[in-house]
Parts: sequence; structure tokens; C-alpha cells
Amino acid sequence: MKLLKGKTAIITGAGRGIGKAIAQRLANEGANLALTDLVVSEEAEKFAEELSKTGIKVKYYTSDASNFEDCHNTIDDILKDFDRIDILVNNAGITRDTLLMRMTEAQWDSVLTVNLKSAFNMTKAVLKTMLKQRNGSIINMSSVVGVSGNAGQANYSASKAGMLGLTKSTAKELGARNIRCNAIAPGFIETEMTAKLSDDIKKQWAKTIPLRRGGTPEDVAKVTVFLGSDLSSYVTGQVINVCGGMNT
Repeated sequence: MKLLKGKTAIITGAGRGIGKAIAQRLANEGANLALTDLVVSEEAEKFAEELSKTGIKVKYYTSDASNFEDCHNTIDDILKDFDRIDILVNNAGITRDTLLMRMTEAQWDSVLTVNLKSAFNMTKAVLKTMLKQRNGSIINMSSVVGVSGNAGQANYSASKAGMLGLTKSTAKELGARNIRCNAIAPGFIETEMTAKLSDDIKKQWAKTIPLRRGGTPEDVAKVTVFLGSDLSSYVTGQVINVCGGMNT
């Protein structure tokens, strides 16, 4: 039996990488998908078309998750098409890495806005529906550097640490209404972004990971399925590290 059959999931930043893998995995488990991204490419549209062949409903929405009003308008559109919202995956994010002494105000503001404010925006936008349903699962995509910090990523680390505080506070506020909120903290995940790194850098990373390898977007997607399904019905306010043991 499919774990998410009949549920509707929203995934922000779903055009590539981890977001795309999550979409694929949730579709495999029977979830209907409302996928959002700042720009919906032709490739993304083809991806949605392929997913729909599995018998689920899939639609992409061009939406800026960092814009409060845009998020509320997008949720209104999604509810017209899907009637309900069971799962929200706050995955939208960017990096603007540099040492703190060189970091500009714009680099700081853009990362905090896209990574952290977007999670607030989307969570706020779905609350009315989830409260009415008295059911929902919110999954925030944090990072191991949000837990441990990382040189050259003060803005990114701060945004991902902020998501952990948001996750725990949301879980405490909404638990009585049967709405759960958890965070996933991926480690070194092999995506288009990390593919640009040299082999030497990848080998150095691997040495710091007990499992001696990077993770895949699918590794993160599997945990997302768990948190979105009834398998985790008594799990809320938690941070699950998907990092091969590097953050222990």
C-alpha cells in the first residue's frame, strides 16, 4: 500500500536537486503534488508530466517563496486545484558563500530572506487550511551547518539554524491541533551544486563522514516520506540529520 495515497503535498524549490527527488519519491508513494519554484522551466514541466503518468495529480506554480503576499496567493491557487493540503516541504534555498569579513549586507539579507523567511511565509499561508483539517505535516529543510556552523557560510548557517528554532516553536504551538513540524538536516549531498567541486575536495569531505561517502537527494527524500506519512504520527519538533554520521 502506498504511504501517501490521497494526500496533497506542497514542495517549494522543486525544480531540481533535493526538491525534485522529494517530488519523485512522494509521487511514488501516491501523493498529489503542488510544486513551486521561482522559475518553472520546460524541463520541470516535462518532469511534472512524467509524474502525472503514475496516476497522481501534479501541477507546477511559479511562485516566490520569499515573498509573503505571493505565497498566500499561491496557496489560494493550490486550494482551488487540490482542495486540501496535507504536507508542506519548505525546501527553497540559496547560498551566497564567503567569509564573514567579506560578506556584504546584500549577501546576508538574500540568504536569510530566501531560506528562512520563505519557511515562515509558506507555513503561515497553509495554517488556516491545516487548522481546519486538524491535520498536517510541515517539513523544514535545514542543514548540518545549521547545527554545527561552517566557516564561509555564516549567512547560510544562520538561516538554517533559524529553521530549527522555527520548527520547534511551530511544533509546540500546533501539536494540540494534530499538526506536526519537523526538520531534516542534510549533510554533504551530491547535487548539481556539489558536482562543481573538485575530486580532491570531495575526498576530503568523505574523510569527515563515518559512512565515507556523500549522500544522495534520494536519501533525503526517503526521510521526507517518513515525516510526511502516518509512520511518524508521534514525531514532532525533531531534527533528523541525514549526513552519514558526520554530525555526531
